[in-house]
Amino acid sequence: MSPTDPEPGALARAAGVLSRGGLVVFPTDTLYGLAADPRNADGVARVYRAKVRVPQQALPLVAGDLEQVETLSTRLSPLTRRLADRFWPGPLSLVVDVVPSVVRDVHGGSGTVAVRVPDQAVARALALGLGFPIVATSANRSGSPATCLADAAASALEGEVDLVLDSGPTTGGEPSTIVDARTDAPRLIREGAIPFSIVLEAL
Repeated sequence: MSPTDPEPGALARAAGVLSRGGLVVFPTDTLYGLAADPRNADGVARVYRAKVRVPQQALPLVAGDLEQVETLSTRLSPLTRRLADRFWPGPLSLVVDVVPSVVRDVHGGSGTVAVRVPDQAVARALALGLGFPIVATSANRSGSPATCLADAAASALEGEVDLVLDSGPTTGGEPSTIVDARTDAPRLIREGAIPFSIVLEAL
């Protein structure tokens, strides 16, 4: 699959898999990720099982565009919107309050998730195909290295994945920076590809 011009039929099949509680390996702008529908309890449970991950650890999401994030969140603060306008698509994840339809295990009971619009056409198109932001955790067992190769991701999660979207090697690199800008004092949760100083300068 082309990383810049994804094939609609494959994306439609993948979105169907997600809506039925399945898991899909897909490319992000750094490594390969594992996708699920965050509103589907069976799919979310399968993510934790596949990764051998503790359910209390929240799962990050990616969205197709800002409008999708608005369907995910009960409210976007003015600072969150400013950062989204400045850095999306790109490697900045923003903490938002989520709507009740998101499964509790996605946010570990906190009511918040980190979400971003990635700079990767397949990832965005998959979320748009589902019609809702998708779980986007790394496609690996917890404690094992993530990968930039689709085959390696599928092998690492052998028997747990329903579909693989292979668009060739991803670029790798640092994870996204995570910022909570729900108040007037933005808070750094994790520094990554975008230095926090640059985030603050944008405000």
